[in-house]
Amino acid sequence: MTTARARGPRRRALLTGAAALLLTGCAGGRDGDGTDGRARAEAGRNTTALLARYDATLAAHAALAPRLRPLRAETARHAQAFGAAPTPAPSPSAPPPAVPDDPDEALAALAAAERRTADGHTAALAAAPPELARLLASVAAAGASHAYLLGADA
Repeated sequence: MTTARARGPRRRALLTGAAALLLTGCAGGRDGDGTDGRARAEAGRNTTALLARYDATLAAHAALAPRLRPLRAETARHAQAFGAAPTPAPSPSAPPPAVPDDPDEALAALAAAERRTADGHTAALAAAPPELARLLASVAAAGASHAYLLGADA
């Protein structure tokens, strides 16, 4: 009986650590110059572009903030997991994303952007190494959930 108790916390700690590595994308074996690095960089750029869309939508429709802030915060964590900055840097050459004047249309446009980004992550799975594939799959699933929540009536 003592042996069973000794294993429990150790297994939990091991599983908790493995889950943390999966969620943050911090496992070893990254090849910063190879396919993994390029795929991570592209996923990071796409996720950062999605953050810019969240920011533009929040700037245009402040009343949507309670609904959008939690999703935006999670998207920022996804960008970090891919190694991108959690806050998009303003680009002097690229204008901010256009946001519809109607709040419902703005939510629909944001949901469509979430779907496109999730679809891009899903498409990248086939060529990704295992660790990155798990991260891409997790972030794609979250993006699909965000798209659903953005389309649902609150």
